[in-house]
Amino acid sequence: MSERRYYWDAYQTQFTAQVVERVQANGRSALILDQTYFYPTSGGQPHDTGTLANAASTQATAVIDVTVREDDGAILHWLASPISPEIRHVNGRIDWPRRFDHMQQHSGQHILSQALLRTANAATISFHLSADSVTIDLDLPQLSPQQLIAAETLANEIVWENRPITARQVTLAEAARLNLRKIPEAAPGDALRLVEIAGFDLTACGGTHVAHTGAVGLIKIVKLERMRGQARVVFCCGSRALADYRQKQETLQEMGALLTTHFAEFPNGVRGLQAELQAANRLVKQQMEQLLALEAEQLWAQGEVYGRYTLVTHTFTGKEAAQLRQLANHLTRHSGAIALLALAGEKPFLLFSRAADAPGQMNELLQMALAQIGGKGGGTAVTAQGGGAPADLAQLQTLLNQAKVVCIERIASSE
Repeated sequence: MSERRYYWDAYQTQFTAQVVERVQANGRSALILDQTYFYPTSGGQPHDTGTLANAASTQATAVIDVTVREDDGAILHWLASPISPEIRHVNGRIDWPRRFDHMQQHSGQHILSQALLRTANAATISFHLSADSVTIDLDLPQLSPQQLIAAETLANEIVWENRPITARQVTLAEAARLNLRKIPEAAPGDALRLVEIAGFDLTACGGTHVAHTGAVGLIKIVKLERMRGQARVVFCCGSRALADYRQKQETLQEMGALLTTHFAEFPNGVRGLQAELQAANRLVKQQMEQLLALEAEQLWAQGEVYGRYTLVTHTFTGKEAAQLRQLANHLTRHSGAIALLALAGEKPFLLFSRAADAPGQMNELLQMALAQIGGKGGGTAVTAQGGGAPADLAQLQTLLNQAKVVCIERIASSE
């Protein structure tokens, strides 16, 4: 089993190790070394990346994944390309920016978890670190803004005090006598690695950490979410917090230029714009309704009259299905009206509707039309709608003409 040297020195980025086993699985190649500083994915923390090189040359192969073999705990260094079988010793190099980022986030999580416990009596259930986010899931359904501020304030005070962070190994029995924030499940006799933030937090952990809290830089809670009935705190530390601040600062500056105001006035400015937009939308809606009413009257005037009934057929482009519904509503307010409307394009839409005193089964008529374009839809005897495969004006006008013939037959039989 590989000796996990990262347990005791997370700052070491170069080392030499002996190859003890080669593994092939699913088209991938991995090495097991007698010792390693590469951290494997575990405990909510992602794996390290870096390179392994022939100790006798400068030729290096990228380490793209690091995992733990379940049956014996050996650490598998998965390679971008295989290393020659003759090579017995390798030089390892850790991707330091990635490693240090993980150290900042993980140490920041320990600090924030203890701060949440002290200020809100909220215990951490799980922790997850990815390239995009860092989260803590708590045993409470919700936290107040005041509790979040209190926890964040305490956490950053601990950072700025630059307290030492140390690791040691104890037995499970010894751990039971200590005031640990969390004891993981382990069999009797198992050794536990404890990570301690001097005078503040003590917990079992196998991850990589900074040597002093000051190296975390800053802890910033980004938002609070609810996940499966529990509170989830999203936060960032160190370089991620700086990147987050820069991004938000750039956004504020851009918004300030657009709104021509200081960021402190953004809420009032945005509320004013929202009110103006709502008023404009109401006006547009009113005007659109008026235009559709006029358009419906024009269509009605152009309709074909068959005794007591008027048949309106028209194919549109550039409209929305909702607008066709409004047109149909206006048209069918007239006694004896039958409206056969269609919208051409990538997503064609057919709407057949009639007045209550007009004859015909609109749903049956629609199904006949949709069958020719592989469409689906439904409705009632009075109104039905649906869509199908892309269809142009000519195709849909042909369908409407066929439907019109059926309607004329129904009108003739009802007289």
